[in-house]
Amino acid sequence: MELVEGLKLIAVALLIGFGAIGTAIGFGNMGGKFLEACARQPELAPSLQVKMFILAGLIDAVAMIGVGIAMFMLFAL
Repeated sequence: MELVEGLKLIAVALLIGFGAIGTAIGFGNMGGKFLEACARQPELAPSLQVKMFILAGLIDAVAMIGVGIAMFMLFAL
């Protein structure tokens, strides 16, 4: 039984860790592309900023879903 609990903790840690790494990579790429686009066409910056914030929310939502699944695995299974 201890082996199952240990493997469950490792699975939860990997799920949260990979979700955080993926989110960080996504935010980094998105921010870099946003700055490049604003440097090329400054007049489009307001509309690009709105789209960037929408994408930031979606990227963060995916990580939060992963955390929710990890907490469910930790406490309910």
